[in-house]
Amino acid sequence: MTARCSSGSSRVVHPWVTPALMTRKTRNFAEIRAVEGWVLWQESRPDEQGRSVIVGRAPDGSLHDLTPPDAQPGTEMHVYGGGAWAAMYDGTAIHVVFSDKKRGGLWRSVQGGEAQPVCGAAYGEGGIAYSYADLAFQGERLVCVREAEHPDGVIHAELVEVMPSGVVCSLQSGADFYMAPRLSPDGRFLAFIAWQNPHMPWTETGLYVQDLTGAQGTMCLAGGAGQACSVMGPFWAGERLYALSDGVPEHAAADYNRHWTPIAFEAKADAAGEEVTWQPQPLPPAPAEIGLPAWVFGQSCCAALPEGQLLARGVRHGVPVTLLYHPQTGWKDVLIGAVPDDVPVPVEGGRDFAWLNSPPDAPPCVMMGSLESEIEGRICVRQAWALPDGVTPADIAVPETVSFPVEEGPGPLYAQFYRPAQGPHCEAVQGKPPLVVIVHGGPTGQARTDLSFKVQWWTCRGFAVLDVNYRGSTGFGRAYRAALDGRWGVLDVQDCCRAVQGVVDKGWVDPQRCVIRGSSAGGLTVLSALAHSSLFVAGTSLYGVTDLRGLVAETHRFEACYLDGLIAPWPEGEAVYRARSPLSWPEAITAPVLFLHGDADRVVPLSQAEALQSQLSASSLHIYQGEGHGFRSAEVIAESLERELAFYRDVFAQAAA
Repeated sequence: MTARCSSGSSRVVHPWVTPALMTRKTRNFAEIRAVEGWVLWQESRPDEQGRSVIVGRAPDGSLHDLTPPDAQPGTEMHVYGGGAWAAMYDGTAIHVVFSDKKRGGLWRSVQGGEAQPVCGAAYGEGGIAYSYADLAFQGERLVCVREAEHPDGVIHAELVEVMPSGVVCSLQSGADFYMAPRLSPDGRFLAFIAWQNPHMPWTETGLYVQDLTGAQGTMCLAGGAGQACSVMGPFWAGERLYALSDGVPEHAAADYNRHWTPIAFEAKADAAGEEVTWQPQPLPPAPAEIGLPAWVFGQSCCAALPEGQLLARGVRHGVPVTLLYHPQTGWKDVLIGAVPDDVPVPVEGGRDFAWLNSPPDAPPCVMMGSLESEIEGRICVRQAWALPDGVTPADIAVPETVSFPVEEGPGPLYAQFYRPAQGPHCEAVQGKPPLVVIVHGGPTGQARTDLSFKVQWWTCRGFAVLDVNYRGSTGFGRAYRAALDGRWGVLDVQDCCRAVQGVVDKGWVDPQRCVIRGSSAGGLTVLSALAHSSLFVAGTSLYGVTDLRGLVAETHRFEACYLDGLIAPWPEGEAVYRARSPLSWPEAITAPVLFLHGDADRVVPLSQAEALQSQLSASSLHIYQGEGHGFRSAEVIAESLERELAFYRDVFAQAAA
């Protein structure tokens, strides 16, 4: 396009976020670990057909692929996966044990050599299909979560130990779901998280400890049935066990804002060393929410350091922070200027830590440095992708955290606002910019602050972006998250409209050119907002929900009872499901709608989009072959954004005609 400069001259502008940029060789990183001086992480490579690899940085700084080319580390347990690998060092080489997404079963690769099966095929006697996740080593002992899917579709979960011989020994069963099995350093105790339907891991879980000698059985240390408390992420430091809990600490003030924060228990043995009691150890609540909703396995937000210290990755007012706790001095912010995805891991043999860095103004990278080092003292081990030549800081929009008062319930309401970027590789803005409102999924998710194509695509084309942390989002405490219970499709819509009205009132955007986009659960919010508000001239639903009754019937096991809390118990509350479903009131949606959906979606089936789109005259549906829930292909992501941009520009042009 041709844009007019302030001097009156014209120049041809090519926005720096292009389909070519998004489809080039771009790595994605996850789950960083440290083992005997090695730093390891999982890396996906779009230029290798999306192949996943476990990569390691050796103590000498060299990089190595630690899984072979024919391997695909990954798991589809709970659909969303995670925690599909673990590593240990035997004194001479790194061993990586992993679930294989293509072949199934568990496999072992030594220093990147040919993978050997650990416990046989993915299928057992009677056609039972096994899947493995949340793998963890303690020494050479390996424990994990295993799910067995029977031919009749019934799935049973258990915790198992996988012996070096390949024999699988069951340790725990009976709960609907398990997560985070962790052996104590002496191997006597197994800590784990368990919960039952209809709960989700962020609504009600329990922290349990099993005595593997059989002397004391299994004890619940925190949370559990009927406690309305979410506990997650157990980890050991000697005989002390830590976890993250949003329960009410002892002696908490009456106005305490419940949020995930570390709790601790000390193991005290009797004189004979046989019977152990677990004594709570008081810790001051962290000044941020330390925890993420457990949609995936393998997340880590807190770790133990020497001398009773803790290192944590948290969220404060919607912004990631890194915190250090010392028993004498309490909590303080560290790693200023760094934005870890998970808690940084200490690298043995030095003061350095490693983390996956996701800043708002630079591409993600694997980073190393000390907690107190200056930014210049940190090193980037591996970068996900590189900014195009010539891109300046002015070309990148960075988030501004904004808040708005609410009339009732927990608040204030938070959002991330991005002004249109004004660099030389951005389209110029004439007057007030149009606004793209982003509604995250979940709805138990959160608006992230890291550099994102889905934001920068718009801001380098003259759009402002508002990413709303509507109530129900995580990072703001339990009350903020639980405010959406029974009110999904109502409160989230009100909050999104309130945030938009707030930036309109500030004069930051053009009130005649506000559009809204949302993915998955956010798609339902988009459609409801279009039906109940005149703020938006168009909307896009990306693999979004349209029929809540149909979703109950078709969704997968992990989320089978999720809507009991968000909407109403099923089937008693069927009338509420019908009333909240956009499919029940298509006549109320008069603004143009673009539906984008994959035909392999197992979470929100394509039929959801098809059913509503067929009843809306001002709408279109584009189907992506082979795509599941959440577009993975870089080509599909780029094409979908091009299609969405053309859709909005056409709507704006028709309104101006």
